[in-house]
Amino acid sequence: MGGALALALSKVGYTVETLVTNDVSKTSAIADRILPTPRVILFKELQKLATPDLIFITTQDDNVAKVAIELAKYINSECTVLHTSGSLSSEILSPLKEKSCYVGSLHPLVAISEPQMGMENFKNAFFCLEGDKEAVDICKSIVTNLQGHSFFIPTSSKPLYHASAVMTAGHLVTLFQIAIRMLGECGIPSDQAQKILLPLAKSVFSNLEEQSPTEALTGTFARADTETLRKHLSLMNEHALDNIKELYLKIGLLSLDMIQSRKPDLREKIERMKAEILRNL
Repeated sequence: MGGALALALSKVGYTVETLVTNDVSKTSAIADRILPTPRVILFKELQKLATPDLIFITTQDDNVAKVAIELAKYINSECTVLHTSGSLSSEILSPLKEKSCYVGSLHPLVAISEPQMGMENFKNAFFCLEGDKEAVDICKSIVTNLQGHSFFIPTSSKPLYHASAVMTAGHLVTLFQIAIRMLGECGIPSDQAQKILLPLAKSVFSNLEEQSPTEALTGTFARADTETLRKHLSLMNEHALDNIKELYLKIGLLSLDMIQSRKPDLREKIERMKAEILRNL
């Protein structure tokens, strides 16, 4: 996240002065792609940090509080400090607020696994903003410059918001891996299974750009097809996919709940399918 933001902000007119890290070689490779080249310092060298106008804390969530406490020891003038955690509110930055800093959180709803790709994903992304008014105003400006979109939630809602993001990104990848494993049980190698399934996944997202989830739902549960479900379960049992079967059935119940109001003509089939699911859980 830190590398992606540093690259992206440097491209839209921000001067990135310093990158703080625990991995100098990795971070120096990012710094070398930024002009003017920022200096790279270790976290244990925070005393070398001249207070800038803006600081981003882009660590893992469980390190944000520690970084805020350490930073507060060396802040000697007013500045704005933002963290990029999805689950934490700006309240975690209270040691810096006590030093007269403006504090806030800026969380981009994009999956970042590598700085260069992450930088490119900021455009048109939605950013969740929260914190002091002054900090949020700066966040809004940053998002505009990155050609993204801002939205706001109450401070108390940050964990639930983040859980929603995990459902959309992290869990989605895990579900995709489960589907690859299931194709593996059909004798298809993992790399080939990924290539086979990816166009299907892309077509779902293409549908979601135009339709609500209820409208975009397709397949066995959208049709309340109990006979096909039984065939699925038979082979899952044969291949001892017990954990996958449980997840498949629980998600299936939620899928049936989705279509229940939209397809009243399927009411009896839906109830029959729900009963079949509950018998197998």
